[in-house]
Amino acid sequence: CSVGKSTLLTMLTGTHSEAASYEFTTLTCIPGIIHYNDTKIQLLDLPGIIEGASEGKGRGRQVIAVAKSSDLVLMVLDASKSEGHRQILTRELEAVGLRLNKRPPQIYFKRKKTGGISFNSTAPLTHIDEKLCYQILHEYKIHNAEVLFREDSTVDDLIDVIEGNRKYIKCVYVYNKIDVVGIDDVDNLARQPNSLVISCNLQLNLDRLLARMWEEMGLVRVYTKPQGQQPDFGDPVVLSSDRGGCTVEDFCNHIHRSLLKDVKYVLVWGTSARHYPQHCGLGHGLEDEDVVQIVKKKEKEEGGRGRFKSHTNAPDRISDRVKKAPLKT
Repeated sequence: CSVGKSTLLTMLTGTHSEAASYEFTTLTCIPGIIHYNDTKIQLLDLPGIIEGASEGKGRGRQVIAVAKSSDLVLMVLDASKSEGHRQILTRELEAVGLRLNKRPPQIYFKRKKTGGISFNSTAPLTHIDEKLCYQILHEYKIHNAEVLFREDSTVDDLIDVIEGNRKYIKCVYVYNKIDVVGIDDVDNLARQPNSLVISCNLQLNLDRLLARMWEEMGLVRVYTKPQGQQPDFGDPVVLSSDRGGCTVEDFCNHIHRSLLKDVKYVLVWGTSARHYPQHCGLGHGLEDEDVVQIVKKKEKEEGGRGRFKSHTNAPDRISDRVKKAPLKT
């Protein structure tokens, strides 16, 4: 692979991927597993895309569809070539609804059945006004809706909210082959936002690449502790704020869906706790390397406790009681 994607996959995961001195060596998706910080991260080596991939050239739509379901995109570029490749790839990904290193616009939009269009803003708008907003909504045949701008947004941001099918993904631009360019060029590339420089040939800066991947994905490791035993530090439960969340409720759902209704409270050790251990509810936010012990509700005993029963088997309503047979005289 001319850029070095296949070589990078082989070095990080140990999975063999075809590599050669010409471009577009990878013809299909090749998966690999990265073992880092007691977790498993799946890395997919996708075929390279060309200009016009968003329109289907070079099976570009199939390649981009895989990237839509990922948590992080590593765009591997050649440091010895022009900067135009980065702009072409970014433009192709944005053409199919991928927004790289952007957050969803702070625009509230809701369709209504009647009432016309309601336009409001809590911040001064410099790129769009009420008349332009009406024209855009009429283009989409929307005549009854509520629109609220919470920030100074552009026309493209409003269109993204109306469409509703945009995917916001973090992206790291990885420049390979820094061993064939000058130190000034390497310094300029490394100072660009969301960029990282490596060399697969000399195995330079690969450890920083793994650390950057972990930082961007925002993974949270949570260890379980059985009651009366030592914590299990071998196999953590991995949570993510982008997928599900990092609360105690998300942790219980990750173990099993039926566990949530049996939880009485949880004990938490770690950086998210104020003291050790801390009694927490389901809304407590967990942080990396926390230890959690779940205390379940006790099932009611059949005979009750003490002199009084905790429950009765009699029906709730008087009309449901079984009437006794009349006495024979």
